[in-house]
Amino acid sequence: MPGGRLRPFPDIRQATFVRRPNRFVVECTLDGHRIAAYMPNPGRLWELLLPGRTLFLADAGTAGGRKYRYTAVAVVRDGTPILLHTHRSNDVARWLLEQKKLPGLEDATIVKAEVTAGRSRFDFLLHRQEKPFFLEVKSCTQFGRNIAMFPDAVTERGRRHLVELASHADRGTPGGVVFLVHWTRADYFLPDYHTDLEFARTLLTLRKRIFIRALAVGWDHDMVMDKRITELTIPWHIVKREAQDGGSYLLIIDMQADRTIDIGKLGPTFFQRGYYIYVGSARRHLTKRIDRHLRKRKNHFWHIDYLRHRADGCTALPVRTTDDLECILSKAVAAITRHSIPGFGSSDCSCPSHLFYMEKNPLHDDSFIDTLLHFRMNRLHEQMTLI
Repeated sequence: MPGGRLRPFPDIRQATFVRRPNRFVVECTLDGHRIAAYMPNPGRLWELLLPGRTLFLADAGTAGGRKYRYTAVAVVRDGTPILLHTHRSNDVARWLLEQKKLPGLEDATIVKAEVTAGRSRFDFLLHRQEKPFFLEVKSCTQFGRNIAMFPDAVTERGRRHLVELASHADRGTPGGVVFLVHWTRADYFLPDYHTDLEFARTLLTLRKRIFIRALAVGWDHDMVMDKRITELTIPWHIVKREAQDGGSYLLIIDMQADRTIDIGKLGPTFFQRGYYIYVGSARRHLTKRIDRHLRKRKNHFWHIDYLRHRADGCTALPVRTTDDLECILSKAVAAITRHSIPGFGSSDCSCPSHLFYMEKNPLHDDSFIDTLLHFRMNRLHEQMTLI
């Protein structure tokens, strides 16, 4: 810990991200060779793991029969290293607690790590104000310009932790959760109601019964933690308004071969191999609407039903909001794609189309990710200070 600062990885090597074949493995190029490395983070990380991004690898050696010599511990975004190693977030929390730098818990001392209580295992058991105190730590790596969100994938386990923390608090043992946001440019934190509506609603409901903090921490290129530790604002009024089961959505349709498909009243329509982005909306019951799109077997009613039936894959991205964004979102997607299918999905509005083509997977495209982040996060910036 040079100068009293945390450095969890003494030796770092830089590589270039290529792809992620599964949740726990990344492929990258290191010194001109393509290698596989262990990825200690099961999150989707769509906004971070884009082809060409710089990865920081820790050399774990080959002792003990390790399958992968290297572990991916961070990725560089906009010149800033972002910690990926979820297990190391507990080391960060421990350091903050020991250094009395965790706001609201300056008077707490660590009794034990990884403690089981009820059906859950919490990261820390603390002693605070003459009482035991359970603390759960969550690592947040999803953010726009200055807004961070957690989680980036549905986490029933995370939701259960919140419920059990509140239950213990009601029985006399307080507790809480700290979200460590690895982005010093963040000013605000929100539960990601787009991705996990139930987690967001649970956090909102329990906010007065459990301790909740979101802290921004940063890292330099030697993976030494920045001295700046900032407590983020949680604009609960945004969560109350936006955490509803309605809004817009994007469907990414995977078409692995050229096909001509009969699209209802549009008739036979040619679709070339690649990816199609469909923009839709549902003012209510957005979850059910998306679930319907993800099923292949159903009565064909909308244009998208005919395409979905013949497609090879489908990924759904909700944009939950009380604002009517469907046509605005369509125009934004049109601006970053090569072409569209005229009249597809736009019979009830003036848009030329709601279906757009990309040759490569949009989730690997910076312009698409920027568009998604804008509609999910960045557009909310002006509303953050409005009560």
